[in-house]
Amino acid sequence: MTTTRQTPGGAGTAAEGPLTVTPHPVASPEAALVLRAYLTDVADRWYLLRHGRTTAPEEIERHLAEDPSDDLVPPDGVFLLARLGDEPAGCAGVRRLDARTAELKRMFVHPARRGGGVGAALLAAVEEAARGWGAERVVLETRRDLTEARTLYARHGYTAIEPYVHGPYTEVWLGKELGGGRSDGTPADGPHGCR
Repeated sequence: MTTTRQTPGGAGTAAEGPLTVTPHPVASPEAALVLRAYLTDVADRWYLLRHGRTTAPEEIERHLAEDPSDDLVPPDGVFLLARLGDEPAGCAGVRRLDARTAELKRMFVHPARRGGGVGAALLAAVEEAARGWGAERVVLETRRDLTEARTLYARHGYTAIEPYVHGPYTEVWLGKELGGGRSDGTPADGPHGCR
């Protein structure tokens, strides 16, 4: 699975190259750097909002150890890396929860790359992977303060669902029925049904 798109507007320029989303080994050094950036971003926002400070390096290390991403490997998971040219722009993971359901994990777009199509490309790749497993829906959990992510999910058809997991950083539960449509929500039999 490889998704390639030329990004509109400011997120990608011809000099940077096309936006690609491909499966990538979650245990690789490059994945570790992107996952550290993801965790630092969401943890700093949490600590700033609640404690008025950023996250200490030892807290990042502890969180990485307590909540590893080692389940994002085949056959029941995949880690996806988005790149603009050769530069990592973000990541997402998806894992199979059951025969019908896949879960989105570790969705992240580098702040400088937000608003340029990277998040949409990652969601499309997540949904493609879930459909490849035969999943009928994708679910996720997030926080109220992650407004950019929640806006992206809403724009792509994710709506509130009943809580399916609980934790100290879980405040919002969303899901999307995949149906027979395309990853971007267009019905398969619609005017743009060919992909």
